[in-house]
Amino acid sequence: MASCRDRPFLQVIICLLLIRGSSPLPTTSDENPTGPLRPRGFSDEDLTSEDYNVFELTTSEPRKSLLPVTVKPTKCNYNPCLESQIPCANLSVSTGCLCRGATLHNEAPEAPDLKSVSWNGSEVVIQWCAPYSYVTLYAVTVGGKERQKFGKDQRGGALGDIENVAKVCVVAVNDAGSSEESCMMFQPRDSSLPLKAGLIGGALGFLLLLLLAVLLWRHRRQRKQEASISLHNTAETH
Repeated sequence: MASCRDRPFLQVIICLLLIRGSSPLPTTSDENPTGPLRPRGFSDEDLTSEDYNVFELTTSEPRKSLLPVTVKPTKCNYNPCLESQIPCANLSVSTGCLCRGATLHNEAPEAPDLKSVSWNGSEVVIQWCAPYSYVTLYAVTVGGKERQKFGKDQRGGALGDIENVAKVCVVAVNDAGSSEESCMMFQPRDSSLPLKAGLIGGALGFLLLLLLAVLLWRHRRQRKQEASISLHNTAETH
């Protein structure tokens, strides 16, 4: 190549043309690492833009759709009329069950539900159901006067003897105040009934004894008369 420098201008041009002709021409390759992915054996002219989209979709992994699993909540197994139960709020936290809406500690509680006021043979007892509220204690009044207080977990108790007809009420209490009253009228037992029953029983017993005494007297009198007649007949025959 260095000999080309000493030749005339025309020969330099010819030499340059020969050098140009000896250089390899750029060739095309079917493999294009930077281009879109296509099947082997197809050229760019054979594939359209839609073909590329279809090919790309078929080679991508399908996405898995995760549907949320829904669990139907259940009501808490809580009976407001029973004593010594786990609070419904605690059951909800531990099991995920649902509680009925309840008033909070900064609100006066709702009224309890008084179920019964009865005589159990020795004293008056009452039963109630708790409200869905925050409660610190229950207060019971008889005839408008406070008679007894019970703990927040209690649902009944004894009031002693109530001699006259009286209105018995129970209220729920917390730091914010007291609920409305839940009341029932109590009709005391008839204290004269046992006395009447005793008098009637005594009278019947006395009459029965009197009747037995009369029958026994008549029986003895009849035997004496029969013995006297028998002796009289025996004397006449002799």
